[in-house]
Amino acid sequence: MQPNKIREHLRKFTRLPHLAGTEQNLRYAEQIRDEWLEFGLDSVEMVPYDVLLSYPNKSQPNYISIVDQLGNEVFNSSLAEPVPEGYEDTSNIVPPYSAFSAKGQPEVHTCTTGSILQVSKGIFVFTCVKSVKHNLCARVQPYPAGWNLPGGGAQRGNVLNLNGAGDPLTPGYPAKDYTYRFSLEDGVGLPKIPVHPIGFHDAIHLNMGGQIPPNNWKGALNVSYRIGPGFTDDFKSQKVRMNINTDNKVTRIYNVIGRIRGALEPGWRPRRTIVFASWDAEEFGLLGSTEWAEDNAKLLQERAVAYINADSAIEGMYTLRVDCTPSLHTLVYDLTKQITSPEEGEEGVSLYESWHKRDNWTNDRDAPRISKLGSGSDFEAYFIRLGIAAGRARYTKNKKTERYSSYPVYHSVYETFEIVEKFYDPTFKRLQAVAQVRGGLIFLLADSQLLPLDADQYADSLRKYAHSITQLAQTHPEEMKVYEVSFDSLFSAVENFTVAARDFHERLQTLNRVRVMNDQLMYLERAFIDPLGLPGRPFYRHVIFAPSSHNKYAGMSFPGIYDALFDIEHSADPQKAWEEVKRQISIAAFTVNAAAMTLTPPA
Repeated sequence: MQPNKIREHLRKFTRLPHLAGTEQNLRYAEQIRDEWLEFGLDSVEMVPYDVLLSYPNKSQPNYISIVDQLGNEVFNSSLAEPVPEGYEDTSNIVPPYSAFSAKGQPEVHTCTTGSILQVSKGIFVFTCVKSVKHNLCARVQPYPAGWNLPGGGAQRGNVLNLNGAGDPLTPGYPAKDYTYRFSLEDGVGLPKIPVHPIGFHDAIHLNMGGQIPPNNWKGALNVSYRIGPGFTDDFKSQKVRMNINTDNKVTRIYNVIGRIRGALEPGWRPRRTIVFASWDAEEFGLLGSTEWAEDNAKLLQERAVAYINADSAIEGMYTLRVDCTPSLHTLVYDLTKQITSPEEGEEGVSLYESWHKRDNWTNDRDAPRISKLGSGSDFEAYFIRLGIAAGRARYTKNKKTERYSSYPVYHSVYETFEIVEKFYDPTFKRLQAVAQVRGGLIFLLADSQLLPLDADQYADSLRKYAHSITQLAQTHPEEMKVYEVSFDSLFSAVENFTVAARDFHERLQTLNRVRVMNDQLMYLERAFIDPLGLPGRPFYRHVIFAPSSHNKYAGMSFPGIYDALFDIEHSADPQKAWEEVKRQISIAAFTVNAAAMTLTPPA
C-alpha cells in the first residue's frame, strides 16, 4: 500500500465533477468496475436503482435577493462559486444548492414567524459583519492560500429528514423497477419549505438586526452573530426574497459491488467472503447504500460479520479518529499498535501511541478515544437498521482548537485534489495510515479463525452508557421521585450482560466449538435491534446506538431514553412524558437482557 498509488487514484477520480445520476458518474462507476476486475476480484457487478434525486434548474437558477420598497431587486446572491485555479475550463460544475428543497419565491422581512430563517452551518455563515473577512483571514487563510473556505464558497447538501428510510418514494424497500412508489407529495422526509446555501460574502448584505445570541450559539469568530428579527435600522424597509427552482426526479444510479470469495483452498483466500462496495448517491441521503441493504437484508442479517465504512478519509491534520461499535474496540487498539504513525518526527512510533498522545479517552480510561457511531454516512442502514457490527476510521482535526464541523471546504467547489495535496496530506502518509487501518480491520475480520469481536468491551461500554443516561435523568430528582422512575432494571440487565460476556470469553479459551462461538459473536450486534424501531423512527432500530432525534450526525447511547428525557423539557403533559421515559427504560432493559442470553451456551 504505497502513498504514491493513493495519490494517483485520488487524482484520477477527482478530475471531473460527477454528481449522482450524471453521465460522468456512470463513467467513473464503469471505470471502478473495470479496475476491480483487473485487480483480480472474483466478481464485479453494477447494481442499478431508480431513486429520487434533486438538481438545480439550469434555466432558472436558485438565488436570494434583497427587495426594496418598490419591489426592485437591489441585491442578488451569487449564482455560482468563483472557480478555483486550474478548473476554469471544467464544465458541469453544479452551483451550490440544497437538494430536495421545496420550490418557491417566499418574500418577507427576516423575522421569525412565518418567515425566512438564516442558519449558520458550522462557523461559515455570517450576518451584519463588516470585518468578517479580516477576522477570518487572521485565523487561517482561505483557499487557495490556505485550507479555509473563501467568502464566495457555500456548502452543498441535502435537506431531507429520512431517519434511515432510504429513497423517499420507496421507504423500507429497494427502488427497483417493480417497486411501488409514493407520489412526490407523499414522499418520506421531503421538506415543505425552500432552502438555499450562501457564502458569507453574500450573507453580509442581509444586514440582519435583532438580538445577540447566547455564547453557545455563536461561531468561532469575534463577531456579533445577530439572530434577528428584521434588518438593522438603516435597512428596515427591505425584504428578502428566495427564488428556488430545484427539480426532483426519479433517476437511475449504480452501485459497484465486488467480491473476493472466502475459501481455505486453493491458494490463499480469506476464510470469509469480502464484499467491496462503491456506493452511488451518498450525498442525496445515503441512497445507494441503503437501497442495497434493503435489497439484500435477509442475506446480510443471516451472514454478514461486519461493515467497515470508507467515507471521508481525512478531515484534519492532527490524529486518527475511529468511530465503531464497542465489540471492535480491542481489535482497533491491537491493529493500530502494528501501524507506524504518519506524522513527521514520529518515525518508529506506532499509530496507537501517536493517537493516544493526541486524543486520550477520558480521565478514567487510559486509551485513545473511540467515538460512537452516529449517522450521516453509509454504515447507517447496516448498523442501525440491520444490526451488523460496524466501524469507520479517518484522520481528523484537533477538536480542542478547531471547533468547526467537518472541514471548512466540505461540499464546496474548493474540495479538490489540490487542497489535500497542498495542505491536508502532502506526503499522502496520513491517507496511507487510514487505508492500513481500514484494510487491516477487513483482513482480520475476514481471515481470523475466531472472530475478533469483544463482548467484554461491549459490557464495559454498556455500564458507562447506563451511568451516563442515569445522570442525565437525575437532573430532574423531584420528578423522578414523583413519577417513580427507576433505572434498576437497566442496571440489572447490564450486570446480567456483563456476567454472560465474561463467561463467554472464558469459554473461548477452549476453542472446541469455534463455529458456534463465531455465530454468537456475529449475532451479538443483531441482539440490540428492536424490530419496532425507535419512537417515530421505524428504520432506526438499534436500542443502544442511534443518532438523537435532535442531531442526526452525533451518535447517542440509549437513544430512546435520551430522546424521551430531552422531550420532557418541551412537554405539555409531564406525566405522559415521564411514562415514556419509563417505557424506554423497560425496552432498553429487555433488550440488554435478551442480548445477554445470546452469549450463553447453546442448548
